Amino acid sequence: MTLLAVAVLGRGVVPPEDPVLHADDEALLRGRAAFETTRVYGGRPFRLDEHLIRLRESAVRIGLPAVDPVDCAALARDALAAAGVDDGVLRVYWTPGREGNGRPNALALVSTLPEGLEERRRRGIRLVALPLGFGPDLRAVAPWMLGGVKSTSYAVNMAAEAEAKRRGADDAVFLAEGDVVLEGPVTNIWWRRGATLYTPGVELGILPGVTRATIFEEAGEAGYQVAEGEYTLEDLGGADEAFTSSSVREIVPVVAVDDLPIAYGRPGPAAVELQGRLRARAGAG
Repeated sequence: MTLLAVAVLGRGVVPPEDPVLHADDEALLRGRAAFETTRVYGGRPFRLDEHLIRLRESAVRIGLPAVDPVDCAALARDALAAAGVDDGVLRVYWTPGREGNGRPNALALVSTLPEGLEERRRRGIRLVALPLGFGPDLRAVAPWMLGGVKSTSYAVNMAAEAEAKRRGADDAVFLAEGDVVLEGPVTNIWWRRGATLYTPGVELGILPGVTRATIFEEAGEAGYQVAEGEYTLEDLGGADEAFTSSSVREIVPVVAVDDLPIAYGRPGPAAVELQGRLRARAGAG
């Protein structure tokens, strides 16, 4: 992705090459910050209000100063106006600021879309299953694990994506003990059997994705029931089709997990239909 525009709390729009964080901002020192990412359609960020609500909730869980959604929304508008693009990626960051001064900082960044998204959607992606080594309910009951929080401490997520590519796959899916399926490094995971869509429940400490919520809303109109709960890798592997969801990548079919094909290695009809409904929803504002 190419960075197109940056807006900073108290400064407004600044050149993308300008420094915007102090060296002792805790976001840099400790990875202690929250962020949200959403896709921009026709110059409008999709479901920005929901993303800012989740940003506020993440900040509370991390122990950051309270998020001001009005300021964050204004920064987003400024950055989008400066970028001047119809389609792209908007990221909003909330940091605690410099160590010891208690004054938070907010950033809004607008970038181009990642390359290759439509090619991945057309052919489907291959996943590898990576164990996290803890029980399926640990992130939900242990607040220090920050289950469901979108923080900038993303090193594990990026290492998982790198391991997937090292193994010749496109992405990863995390497993708790007992081969319980959780989520991808930056995605939620879904699969279909018959007319039912299955996805891990938020009680497992997964991120409650905004695109995930949109799929819940659209599934009934598309003729599907949705079941969420605790499911295993065997459940996923025996599906009629599978796909991932995220704000930027949208809905992407999964055609194999650990070199085992799902539904003969072909993208399925639910992924295609729900992707169309997601685009229509985004286009409608």
